[in-house]
Amino acid sequence: MSHSDVIYDSAERHSPFRQALLDLYLYRGLVRLVVQRDLTVRYKRSLLGVSWTVLNPVLTSLVMWAVFNAIFHPKIPGNVPYIVYLLSGVLAVTYFQQGVTMTGASMASSAGVLTKVYVPPVVFAYSAATAGAVNFILGLVPLLLLQLGTGTGVPWTFILVPLPLLFLLILITGLGLIVATLAIQYNDVLDLTNVLLMLLAYLTPTFYPITIIPESYRRLLLLNPLVSFVDAFRHLEYGGTWPPWTSCMIIVVTSVVALAVGLEFFVIRWPRLAALL
Repeated sequence: MSHSDVIYDSAERHSPFRQALLDLYLYRGLVRLVVQRDLTVRYKRSLLGVSWTVLNPVLTSLVMWAVFNAIFHPKIPGNVPYIVYLLSGVLAVTYFQQGVTMTGASMASSAGVLTKVYVPPVVFAYSAATAGAVNFILGLVPLLLLQLGTGTGVPWTFILVPLPLLFLLILITGLGLIVATLAIQYNDVLDLTNVLLMLLAYLTPTFYPITIIPESYRRLLLLNPLVSFVDAFRHLEYGGTWPPWTSCMIIVVTSVVALAVGLEFFVIRWPRLAALL
């Protein structure tokens, strides 16, 4: 079915989750176009272009390596090179931060389209989260090279990385929909979101091992879903083992709940929000 054949019947109502899946299927071509736009426009006038997608996490990891290597390297479990440990965490945290921010701004930045023609708003949120996932995948290239160059090796479990990535995309979409809903009403929501995302990043063992946290506080740290995601990525990317089932459960539950809450929160408020664009 082409986009010109899509018929929107406002009287036919589905659950927010089912409707979102239907919209993404019917407008899958538009999703591809918006993802391509987001990837090209972002680096259109930059000197290195899309190369910044790879350089950004690498440079961030190098700076952290220079500052923290002597402190935390001896404490990293499994004798993993500290730069590999760093980059694997930075990639996941950077995607989460950029993904929630981009998804949160997607509705307001697409107001010109949403106010003129009917396009399911969730398409823009999902496209923003997907564009960030593409950046994450590109960032895996230097991680692979580092693992090979440092002798860490690349285990077969590396091919399973798309599994936690898919759930991270779902989590980002759900949280991004909540942020996008509030950002249309309040201009300072995105600024506050960036502060909260930075706090979550520091509460994630990206540059430090979780073993330095007292045992009594580690359960509190697990309330941050990023901890489980980073742990899962590290197990698959260089650990060569399946993540702990506790991490898997936290990943699945938080992602599905975030998407369900985000969709419900957005769908209920969208009729009033459309007039504010």
